[in-house]
Amino acid sequence: MHGTTLFRPTQTCTSVLIAEDSLLQRKVLYRHLSSLGYNVLVGENGASALELFVEQQPRIVITDLDMPVMDGYDLIREVRRQEIHYTHITVLTALTKKESTVRAISQGADDYLIKPFHPEEMKARLESAERLVQIQSQEKIILLMAKLTDYRNPETGYHIERVQHYSKLLARILCDQGHQELNQRMISTIFTVASLHDIGKVAIPDEILNKPGKLTKEEFQLMKTHAEIGGTILDEACQEIGSDFLRTARDIAMHHHERYDGSGYPLGLAGEDIPLSARIVALADVFDALSSDRVYKSAFSPQQCREIIASKKGTHLDPDVTEAFLTHEEQFWIIQAQYRDT
Repeated sequence: MHGTTLFRPTQTCTSVLIAEDSLLQRKVLYRHLSSLGYNVLVGENGASALELFVEQQPRIVITDLDMPVMDGYDLIREVRRQEIHYTHITVLTALTKKESTVRAISQGADDYLIKPFHPEEMKARLESAERLVQIQSQEKIILLMAKLTDYRNPETGYHIERVQHYSKLLARILCDQGHQELNQRMISTIFTVASLHDIGKVAIPDEILNKPGKLTKEEFQLMKTHAEIGGTILDEACQEIGSDFLRTARDIAMHHHERYDGSGYPLGLAGEDIPLSARIVALADVFDALSSDRVYKSAFSPQQCREIIASKKGTHLDPDVTEAFLTHEEQFWIIQAQYRDT
């Protein structure tokens, strides 16, 4: 175990890199992590651990701080500099001074454990690390998927970013008002997956998607299919993976064109039968369409946007979501200015 890679087939297939100069501690950690089903990589100091990290790119690192050749602080900094994907870093050390903790976290560590570790606590920390890594991976996939729509319809500029931020702001306002469906985790999820609200447009022909003028009745009917297509794509992914991220993404993609009075599409859902996440993104999408230039129209003025959105309260748009917008309107215009198309 002197600076070598140790591999064992496991159920999780998650690799954990250990950086530890004590032979006894390396053996203890290796046995414990292997028993939990991890592929274990071991470095006897920061330098040998960094070599393994660059070669293998494990998603979880556990490092001591006080080591020869390269200490844990330098290893943390180098991992952050050279990581291809987000890596969860836990410090495991006998150093108990607050200054050591602060320095390690400032270099980029995510978690901190004091030796000797309790096996059950280590197991719980590793499970938490895996969840964070999974979330980061899902977010990256989602953002890449969202770019597909951008490439198909570049005319919309920063539309995706604006809708994300409008949706996050609406969700936060509603959460502060006591909406039980919303918490900080759900707000973060809505922000991330709102980028996929129009993912179904990848199936719409270019001549319709980028048409500079008004769509014909037949073209509009075809354009409307993007909601069901997007929802179906994400539903299939959700059934394969079972991710809360993708469930919310599916709800938004499928239902952000539903209307509160039931006159929307694709299913004609009404009221609270429409997922709250979709009701939030619906208003964000409408506001962005009104407040932005398009090849077929100029942006409406703030007063016009306000009047149009207020007129849709309870018919097109959820009354609570509409009130959240109307009472905090200036914050939406700040976002609009920050992400204005150039």
